[in-house]
Amino acid sequence: MKGPHIVNGFSKLTRNEKIEWLKVQSGLSEGTMKILNTHLHPDHDLQNIYADISENTISNFFLPLGLAPNFLINGDLYTLPMVLEESSVVAAASHAAKFWAMHGGFHTEIKGILKVGQVHFTWKGSRDSLLTVFEPLKEGLLESVAHLTGRMKNRGGGIDSLEIRETSEHLPDAYQLFVNFRTANAMGANFINSVLEAMATEFKKAMETAFPHSPVEIIMAILSNYTPQCLVSCHVECHPSAFDQISREMSGLEFGRKFSRAVDLAKHDPYRAVTHNKGIFNGIDAVVMATGNDFRAVEACAHAYASANGRYSSLSSAECTDKRFSLHLEIPLALGTVGGLTSTHPMAAAAMEILGRPSSEKLMQIVAAAGLASNFSALRSLITTGIQQGHMKMHLGNILRQLNASPEEESQVKKEFSGRPISHAGIENFLQSERNQSKKS
Repeated sequence: MKGPHIVNGFSKLTRNEKIEWLKVQSGLSEGTMKILNTHLHPDHDLQNIYADISENTISNFFLPLGLAPNFLINGDLYTLPMVLEESSVVAAASHAAKFWAMHGGFHTEIKGILKVGQVHFTWKGSRDSLLTVFEPLKEGLLESVAHLTGRMKNRGGGIDSLEIRETSEHLPDAYQLFVNFRTANAMGANFINSVLEAMATEFKKAMETAFPHSPVEIIMAILSNYTPQCLVSCHVECHPSAFDQISREMSGLEFGRKFSRAVDLAKHDPYRAVTHNKGIFNGIDAVVMATGNDFRAVEACAHAYASANGRYSSLSSAECTDKRFSLHLEIPLALGTVGGLTSTHPMAAAAMEILGRPSSEKLMQIVAAAGLASNFSALRSLITTGIQQGHMKMHLGNILRQLNASPEEESQVKKEFSGRPISHAGIENFLQSERNQSKKS
C-alpha cells in the first residue's frame, strides 16, 4: 500500500495540481472535492484576492457576517459587523446593546495608543558602560531610521521613546532596545518591524565602533503584541431598578448584586476567569475578524494583561449599590483601520463602511463595547435562566441540519420543544420516533 509521502515544491504547484495531490494523499471523496470547488468565489478577480491572502490556497472557508444593531457608544449609534461561528453571540450582543441604549449606552475612553517594539541583543560588557554610551548613540539611531518614520510622522505617528532595558535577571547579558511607537490609523506591524531591523543594524555598527573588543550579538528585532499602553476602557451604568423586568425570581437590585458577585468570582478563580474572558472575546473577536484585524494578537495581549498581577483574572469588573450598578472593561487593543487585510479584503472594507470608516481609536472603542455587551449577556443568562436556554435555542438550526431534518420535521421539532429544554440527544430521539412512526403508517 502506498502511504503518505513528503512532497517537495508544493507551493509551486497550481491549485488543480495541489487538489490532485491531495486527492491521492488523503483519499478525498468526490463530495469533498465538490465542496472545495463550490466554495471558490465565482468572480475570478476576487478569488485571486482571497487566494493571495494566504499560501497554498485551494478554496475558501466561509463564516457568516452578522449584524448587531443598537450600539450606542458615547452618544453615537452603531451597527456592528460580526464574523464568528458560534450560535447566539450576535443575538446576545444585539440584545445587550438595545438594553444599554435605553439606559445611557456605552461610555468609552482611550487611555493610551502606544505600541511596542524590541531589539533583543546580548553584550558581555558592563551594564554601566552600555548605559553610558547609549545616550550619545540614541540620537544617531533615531536619525538612521528617519527615512522610514518620516511618512508616519506626517500622519501623527512615529517613535515615541527609545531606551535600553535589561531583559531578565534570569538571562545574563541579555538586553533590549525598547521602543514605543505611535502608528496613527495603521496597526503598524510591518512599519514597526522595518524600523526595528534597520535600527538593529545601526546599533550593532555603533557598538562595534565604541567597543571593538566586546561585540554585540543581535538576537532578533520584532514588535511585541503585548501593548498595555494601547488601552481602552468601556463602562455602562444604571440604577438597579433598570433590571426589575429581567427576572421574575429576583428584583433589579438582587440581580445587580448577584451579577457583581459573578464577576467577583472571575476576579479570584482562574477556572472561572478563563470562561468569563472567553465570553468577552466572543464579541471582541467577531468585530476584530470582520474588520480584518489580527484576533490572535488581540487575544494574546489581553490574556497577558489579565495576568499582569501574577494571577489570571477577569478583564471586567462590576459594582452594585442600592443606587448604582456599573460594569467596566479595560483592555489593550492594538487595531488598525488602514493597511494590511483591512485594506485588501473586500469584506473587511465593507465592515469598515458599515461602521462609518472609523479611525483606529474609534475602532478600539467600538470593539471594547462589543466585548462588554457580550460579557453582560453571558452573565445575565448564567445568573438567571442558565446559559443553555438561549444558546441551544439559537443552536437548534445547526442540530436540525446535522440530523437532515426536512422542513416538515423542523416545524414538528420547534412545536414539540417550544418551552422545553433543547438538546441534541432529545431532538435526535424525537425525530427518530417520528420517522419510525411514519414508516409504520
